[in-house]
Amino acid sequence: MITEIVTFEINKEMERERVVALFEESAKIWRAHPKLHRKNYLYDPDAGIAGGVYTWDSVADAQEAHGEAFRARVAETFGSTPRFQYFETPVVVQNDFAHD
Repeated sequence: MITEIVTFEINKEMERERVVALFEESAKIWRAHPKLHRKNYLYDPDAGIAGGVYTWDSVADAQEAHGEAFRARVAETFGSTPRFQYFETPVVVQNDFAHD
């Protein structure tokens, strides 16, 4: 299993509500992806960075999902080029708890 971290720059003037709405819209795509185990969205308004942390079976699966169409979508939506990092994920801890 691998973890992929994807980050890209966003306009610091883009309001949080807009960023979250764009994330929620794209979540539909990722929920339907047959090879994706998990995705967590990232947002740092002070640094002007957004992205996601993905869990996949392989780097090949991640790269297949983040091909030219994905890169074009990020460029069109956020005006930047995504950066990709890959890590082996030998252990996963997931606690089940409810948020208020």
